[in-house]
Amino acid sequence: MNKRARTNVDKAVVGVWQREVGQLSTRIFARRLGASEDLVRRLDIYRKLEKHRGCVNTVSFNADGGILVSGSDDKRVILWDWETGHIKLSFHSDHNNNVFQAKIMPYTDDRHIVTCAADGQVRLAQILEHGGVATTLLAKHHGRAHNLAIEPGSPHIFYTCGEDGFLQHFDLRTRAATKLFTCQPVDDRRDYMSAIPLNAIAIDPRNPNLFAVAGCDEYARLYDIRKYKSDGSTNYGEPANYFCPSDLIGDEHVGITGLAFSEWSELLVSYNDEFIYLFTRDMGLGPNPLPASPGSMCSNASQIEGDSQFAACPSAMDANEQSAPQVYKGHRNCETVKGVNFFGPNCEYVVSGSDCGRIFIWKKKGGELMRVMEADRRVVNCIEGHPHTMVLASSGIESDIKLWTPKALERASVPTNIGEVMHGRINWLASGSGDDDNDGDYDDGDDLFYDDDISDYDDDDDSDGEEEEDNINDESVEDGNDTAFDDDDSGGCKEC
Repeated sequence: MNKRARTNVDKAVVGVWQREVGQLSTRIFARRLGASEDLVRRLDIYRKLEKHRGCVNTVSFNADGGILVSGSDDKRVILWDWETGHIKLSFHSDHNNNVFQAKIMPYTDDRHIVTCAADGQVRLAQILEHGGVATTLLAKHHGRAHNLAIEPGSPHIFYTCGEDGFLQHFDLRTRAATKLFTCQPVDDRRDYMSAIPLNAIAIDPRNPNLFAVAGCDEYARLYDIRKYKSDGSTNYGEPANYFCPSDLIGDEHVGITGLAFSEWSELLVSYNDEFIYLFTRDMGLGPNPLPASPGSMCSNASQIEGDSQFAACPSAMDANEQSAPQVYKGHRNCETVKGVNFFGPNCEYVVSGSDCGRIFIWKKKGGELMRVMEADRRVVNCIEGHPHTMVLASSGIESDIKLWTPKALERASVPTNIGEVMHGRINWLASGSGDDDNDGDYDDGDDLFYDDDISDYDDDDDSDGEEEEDNINDESVEDGNDTAFDDDDSGGCKEC
């Protein structure tokens, strides 16, 4: 007689018993529960946060997860108590254009917020004792500054990158910006570019000396800050390693919009007009990715003790033995600069927005599509997970922020009609049609078919947020920041 397959509920009951009798630690139990597929399938709209008057280009949680910070085309930064929907503080960023990134520096009592924007400026906002906000211009990129990354656990250090190809390093103790290098093209195929415009930067949480950058070519580049010398006597602009799927090397039509490191130093890379790829440490191309000179691929490899795996020389290995990166398919990333992220207490899932206005969630291991959640009418750009619990925040072209928690009574299933990205376009196939004639280009998405169990968000959850309209602390903003939004701003969200 065949045994009945153990369900998630069965596993949860066994886990409770193991915890109670001392066979399972409380911490391990909590992490197992937090990674439950059952919770992922019950994610639903918990609340909408509505106060911005433009595209919301950035959302992120503070270290303990109690505050969500957001930035928008309206040039404002808002700190939310996301559980109640109340606004803790709203202030004008003093940027002259759309805010692209806003993050709270750790161990600053949530009083230091760093921002970068479409005006190229990098700014520090300090919340003062009496509740006012003072902002300081730290540096400026030539062109839009798309992304910043905070050194894990540091209240002082962060990096920014921009369309000028510059990587800048900041230390808030000195308020000084150091231009580390300009990201250069790999070969003469892109000799029309003096530098590679950069969209994304991410720091390895296991080794903050290592960080990756990417932009308007096919390569994610890994650097080691320990190779930098302030006197310039170094070739610091040369990466320690490159990452790129083998079939995309030489493709001049792709670029990278988002990067993320897992807790295990895996690198997640989201391509425009393409898929999402997961690279492990041993999948790099070495410090010279050009196949024409295999002998040189190891000549400049980093020999820093403990990090040699990042400078592994592919020429020393049989190419057939190199494993291919895990691929995540189904979404569409063509119109805007989208982020990508991990989700779950041990980074068990991969999450991304899509041009179709939906959120995609895959299992990290194996790439199985777990959820497709209808979020916005238009593009979803930002997906951020809570640092300690099963909560997601999403935003994009619309002016609100949506919070997702596992509160649904019924488990959702994956729509059976989701096609895959083919040649930069999504094929949305009717369930069970088996019709190859449906391979046309993606349209505006109004006629897409989805399972009925993907519910629309509930407007009834907005009442708490609306009560706070009169409580915004705009009058506390220093330096003459007015309380009105700039109605003449054309919006112009975070586009490629």
